[in-house]
Amino acid sequence: MTLTGGEDDRQAAAPAPTATATAVAVPSVSVTLPSDAPSSLPSLLARPVVRPEQAFPETAVRLPDGSRYERVDLATTTECARGTSPELAALIDQGKGCLRLTAALFTDTDRRSQVTVTVVSFRRAEDAGSVFGLASMDPVTYQTVSLDPPPEANMPTVPPGSAGVFRRLMTVRSVVFANGQWGDGAETGETELTRQTEGLLQYVNDNVVAYEDGDDAPGTS
Repeated sequence: MTLTGGEDDRQAAAPAPTATATAVAVPSVSVTLPSDAPSSLPSLLARPVVRPEQAFPETAVRLPDGSRYERVDLATTTECARGTSPELAALIDQGKGCLRLTAALFTDTDRRSQVTVTVVSFRRAEDAGSVFGLASMDPVTYQTVSLDPPPEANMPTVPPGSAGVFRRLMTVRSVVFANGQWGDGAETGETELTRQTEGLLQYVNDNVVAYEDGDDAPGTS
């Protein structure tokens, strides 16, 4: 699968630009590791980044609260800018680079929700910290692309301008993003959409943490 879709969502969620710019301007961010960083960090960073099948091991997902979801699409790339907003891509370029971006699209049993969870893995933990910090302060500007459903999923594409829920977590060297929307573009049901988005975010984050902390068999059903 290729990384497509989400452009209309980003434009709709972001405020209208006041001027036309030829280049994306982002704050210059410098993050250093704290003095109490674990001594095992260099060896953890020496490992290969988490692979798609490790971050997203299941097509049918059951969360601890009993809710069930289907993974309807999966896309991965080493050209991370393809899966991010221009501002996030420019921020990533300030550091030593992103090694892999993998995104998966999930839907609930009613096939109404569309939640894209994206894992962005970096060479350095400091760069993950920079991205996580700015994305937490401005989640609309510094966001990842939401996947459009593939034709075989028999699901609608989210209408442009639809509201969404944006969440993120940070691991050793990755930032895990989750973008949740209703497939019909509804603006009601925010509490339920937030619950689904945060639940799937935590599920994927746990898989990534398990791998990055040295457990090569993440994912439970």
